[in-house]
Amino acid sequence: MQLKNLLPLLIIALLQLTHCVSAQEMTLEDYLLNYNYEARSEMKINSAQLVQLLKENKAQLIDIRFEEEFNCWSMPFAVSIPLPDLPNQLDKLDKNKIIVTACPARDRAIIAMAYLKTKGYEVKYLTDGLLGLASHLRGNNAYDFIMETQKSEQE
Repeated sequence: MQLKNLLPLLIIALLQLTHCVSAQEMTLEDYLLNYNYEARSEMKINSAQLVQLLKENKAQLIDIRFEEEFNCWSMPFAVSIPLPDLPNQLDKLDKNKIIVTACPARDRAIIAMAYLKTKGYEVKYLTDGLLGLASHLRGNNAYDFIMETQKSEQE
């Protein structure tokens, strides 16, 4: 076989290999069977940790509340994807960042986190919820966050 005939096959093989490495999809059953203390720890993030990752442009916050809730109040840096719409809006997620799912408490965020985990995303849920994040981002914390995120966006 000539090299020019082999090249398309190599490209296809590399693309498939890249997909396998970057998107480690799994069934929910596989996720549960492999769940351990490390997975339990890795699935969580608190507001202080999230804010640091957002400042470093390493995370994407997904607000999974219903549209009406989001329209009443929201974080301007969050992407709104209501939980029932999540399967149809995966294109809004940045696979190069840690996805952090959030709602006021944790119930929907945990469901979204588990779903996205089975789709191959690096994902965590916000343990103190959007209410905890709002409480964390007050006063100097809010000012520092806005200044640092604006600075990193300009770079």
